[in-house]
Amino acid sequence: MIVLDLKCDTGHVFEAWFGSSGDFEEQKGGGLVECPICGSQKVGKALMAPAVGAKGNRKSDTPAKGDAPVPMQSGGEGSPAEMKALLSKLAEAQAKMLEKSDYVGKDFAREARAMHDGQQDERPIHGETTLDDAKKLVEDGVPVAPLPLPVRRREREN
Repeated sequence: MIVLDLKCDTGHVFEAWFGSSGDFEEQKGGGLVECPICGSQKVGKALMAPAVGAKGNRKSDTPAKGDAPVPMQSGGEGSPAEMKALLSKLAEAQAKMLEKSDYVGKDFAREARAMHDGQQDERPIHGETTLDDAKKLVEDGVPVAPLPLPVRRREREN
């Protein structure tokens, strides 16, 4: 699995998980990648700064990656209020996407594979699966991704 920083044509930057860089290109070509904020499908890879640490025998003047404040788009440092606002926006975007998705509970892996194999009509779904089953789906080229935030479990709706 890889995580990519993506950017839509309106300037929203977000990250997404893929089995490989090739999976990203395939899913993008199939219209499966869209901005979680505005829904644009004109998405490309954003520039990513590699995390390069100081040599082991040298002391760095800059804080370690995990110690540095998180910069915000506004140019300021990531205050708790800003982080809460960002998480709230992410939660809203995820909730908006899930409104258009069917919750399939623990049948997620089976249903995702059935759609991929053409045994079921394709539709947006979300649910639960084991890490092993998720890895098998990715290895088999089934387009799946974890949700960025946890969701409240509920029984399957019929």
